[in-house]
Amino acid sequence: MIELKYKDNNSKILAPLNGADAWLSATPEEVVRQKFIVYLVNELGYSLEQMAQELKVTNSQRGTGRASADIVIWKTIEDKNEDKHAAIVIECKSDNVTIQPADYYQGLNYATWVSADFFVTHNTKETRCFQVFKEKIPKNLGKELSRIPTASELLDDKKKEKLFQDEKVFEKDEFAKLLHQCHNIIRNNDKLSPEAAFDEISKILFTKIVFERDNRNSIDKQSIFSKKEFQRQEEEYDKNVRPYLKGDDKKTDYVQIIFRKTKEKYAKDALFNDNDNIRIRKESFLSIVEKLEVYNLSKTSDDVKGIAFEKFLGTTFRGELGQFFTPRTIVEFMTNVLDPQEGERICDPCSGSGGFLINAFEYIREHIKEDIERQKEKIKEQYFDDSYLKASEKEKEKTDALVAKLFKQLNEELNLDNDKSRLYHLSHKCIFGTDANPRMARVSKMNMIMHGDGHGGVHHNDGLLDVNGIFEERFDVILTNPPFGARVDKELKITAEDSLKSKPHYQDWLNMYDDYEKIINQREKDIKEKRKIVDKYDVGKISTLTEIMFMERCIRLLRKGGRMAIVLPEGVLNTSNLNKAREYFESRAKLILITSIPQDVFIASGATVKPSLVFLKRFTEEEENNWASITKEATEEVNAKYKKQIIEIKDKLKLRGSDAPSREDKKVLRTELKTIESQVEIEIRAIIKERFNYSIPLAEIASAGIDSKGARIKNDLPKLKDEYTQYRKEKEIWETDLATNADYKVKNNAIVRIEKDSIGNLKEIVFYAE
Repeated sequence: MIELKYKDNNSKILAPLNGADAWLSATPEEVVRQKFIVYLVNELGYSLEQMAQELKVTNSQRGTGRASADIVIWKTIEDKNEDKHAAIVIECKSDNVTIQPADYYQGLNYATWVSADFFVTHNTKETRCFQVFKEKIPKNLGKELSRIPTASELLDDKKKEKLFQDEKVFEKDEFAKLLHQCHNIIRNNDKLSPEAAFDEISKILFTKIVFERDNRNSIDKQSIFSKKEFQRQEEEYDKNVRPYLKGDDKKTDYVQIIFRKTKEKYAKDALFNDNDNIRIRKESFLSIVEKLEVYNLSKTSDDVKGIAFEKFLGTTFRGELGQFFTPRTIVEFMTNVLDPQEGERICDPCSGSGGFLINAFEYIREHIKEDIERQKEKIKEQYFDDSYLKASEKEKEKTDALVAKLFKQLNEELNLDNDKSRLYHLSHKCIFGTDANPRMARVSKMNMIMHGDGHGGVHHNDGLLDVNGIFEERFDVILTNPPFGARVDKELKITAEDSLKSKPHYQDWLNMYDDYEKIINQREKDIKEKRKIVDKYDVGKISTLTEIMFMERCIRLLRKGGRMAIVLPEGVLNTSNLNKAREYFESRAKLILITSIPQDVFIASGATVKPSLVFLKRFTEEEENNWASITKEATEEVNAKYKKQIIEIKDKLKLRGSDAPSREDKKVLRTELKTIESQVEIEIRAIIKERFNYSIPLAEIASAGIDSKGARIKNDLPKLKDEYTQYRKEKEIWETDLATNADYKVKNNAIVRIEKDSIGNLKEIVFYAE
C-alpha cells in the first residue's frame, strides 16, 4: 500500500515513479496523476516498479512535439527493465476539465506507438478504458471496455480476453433504467404519485451530488455516497452527536439530518422549502442509495447524466405535466436557427424542464471547447516548427514543457469552478429562466446541474415578473414554449410574496446590476398600489391569453435587435379576434421565420392544438424610428383623405334643437362614422405594410423527428435549418458580429485572453492561477 505525500505547505507532491525523493509541484494535473497512481497500486494491484511516468514515445508526425505519456504500465517488472512493449498507456487531465475527443486520440496514438493493449483517459470526472487495435491506423477510438484490467488480469490471457469481450454498454440507457428502478421502489413501497416520487428521488440525487462533489478529489470508495457510507456516518452521528442533543433533534432520523446539509448547500438556489423532508421510508431511501452507488455523480460525464435524466423526466411527467416538456427535436431546431453566441444572454421565461436553456448552454459550450482546441493547434504550429525539429534535446524539452503549460492554462477556460473562465461566465452570467410551477423550477435546476450547470439563473417565479437578471431589454436571445389556452387572471395582483427584497439573492442582485434599485422600487410601488399583472402589459387590454401575454413579455425582455423563437398555437397567427394583438407585435418586431409543424409532435406531451414555431427579431433603434416615421406619415395621409367626411358627420351629430338629426339618422351617421374610422385603420395599416416591407419566410414540415407516441421518425428540420441559415446570412437578417471567439496571445511564456472593455479598449485577462 502507498499513500499520497505532500510537503512545503502542500505545494509539493511526491512522485514515487520518479524516485523515493522525487518532489514535483502539486499542480492540479499532477495531483490527479499521483492519486491515480495510488489507486493503481492499492486497488488494482500494480507495483511502482512496473510503471513509469512522463515516458517519451516516438512520434513521426510533425507539428505535435515529442509525445510524452503520463503513465505507462508494463505486464511485469522484467518487461519494463528489458524495454519490451508496454501494456497500458494512461493520459491524465487536470481536475474539473471535461476530457475532449482529441485527448482520447492523443492517448490512442501514444498507445499505438508503444504497442500497448490498452489506453486509458482519466480525470476526476471520468475514467475511460479502450482496447488498442494495433493492426489498424489509429483513426477510430475502437472498443470501450467496462473497466481497467487489474494486475493479475494483465498476466492472464483468458481473463484479458474476457475483458475485451465485456464491452462497456453502461452509458445513458443504463443510468436512465436505474432511475426508473428507483422510481418503482417508491411507487411500490410508499405509494406516491409519479410526480411526488420524482420529488423524493431528486432529494436523494442532490444529497448524493453534494457528498460526491465535496469528496470528488478522492478516487477511493469513500468518494461515493453509498449505503455503507451512509450507515458509517449514521453510526458516527449516533455515537458522537446525538447523545448531546435535546428535544426533537435527539429523535430526528439521520436521513433527515443528512438532507438538511443538502438544503443548506442549495439554500440560496431555493431548491427546497425550509420544511421539506425526505418523505419516504428509510428502507426505500437506503434501497435507492444502494442502487445509485454504482455511479459517482461528480465523475459521471455530463452527457451521460444529462440525457439519462432527461429520458427519466420525459416518462415520469408524461401526462399531467407533459406540457412542460418541449420535444428535443424542436428544441434543437429552434436553438440552431437562432445560433446563440458566446457572450450573449439567453432567457426562457417559461422554462419548464429547462430544455431550451440546457440546449443553448450545451450549444455554446461546444463552441467554446472547439475554440480551445483551435487555440491549441495554433500553439502547436507556433512552437513545433522547423527550428524545433533542428533543436537539441534540451531545447526540445524546454519547448515541450512550455507547450504543456500553455495547454494547461487554456484548459482552465473549461473549468466551471474558475470564476474567470469562459465556461463559468456562460454558466453564471448568460443563462436565465423562470417557471411559475415550483416543482418544474426545481426540475429545471436539477436538469441543468445534470447537464453541466447554468442553474443559478433559474428561479421559481411568475414569468411575467422581473427577478434576478431577468428584466426588460436585457437579452440577446429568447427561446420559449409558453403555456397555451389558459388566461392570466384579470384580478391577479402583485403582492408582498412577489417582493424582490424577500429573495435570497436580493443584495447580490442590487450590487450586480446597474439601476436595479429602480426595478426594486417599482415592484414595491406595484405591491403598495395592488397593481394587477395584466395592467403591466399593453396587450392585457386586447387579450389575456397566456401565449399573447408572454409574446409581449418576451419582446420586452429582448434588447433592441435581439431575436426570439417561440412555440405558438397556429390560431395566434390567423384567428380574426387576435388581429389587434398581431398588429401590436408587428409594430415592435420583425417576423423572420414561421415554421408549421405536424400536430403529432406535441401530442406525446399532452398538447391538442396545432403548433407553429415563430421566429422574431425585435426592432433595432433604426427600425423603430423607421416604423414610427412611416406610421406617422401614413396616419397623416389617410386622416387628411377622410378629414372632410369625418368633420361633416361629427358636425351633424353636434347639432341641437330643431336642426338635430332624428334618432334614426343619428344611428346611421354613427354607423357611417364607425365604417370610415375602420377604413382609416385599414388603409393606414396597408400603407405601413407597403412601406415597411420585408419578406417573411414560411415553411411547412411534414416530419419533425417525433410521432404522436414520442417515437423517433424522419426529421426534416435539420435540412430547413441549413437552408434558413444560408438565407439569413445572405440577407443579414440580424447582426453577425454580436459575439466572436476569444483572442489569445502568449506573453512572457504564459497565455493571456484579449478582451474589449465597455468602451472598446483592449485588455489582457489572466484567467488561471499564476
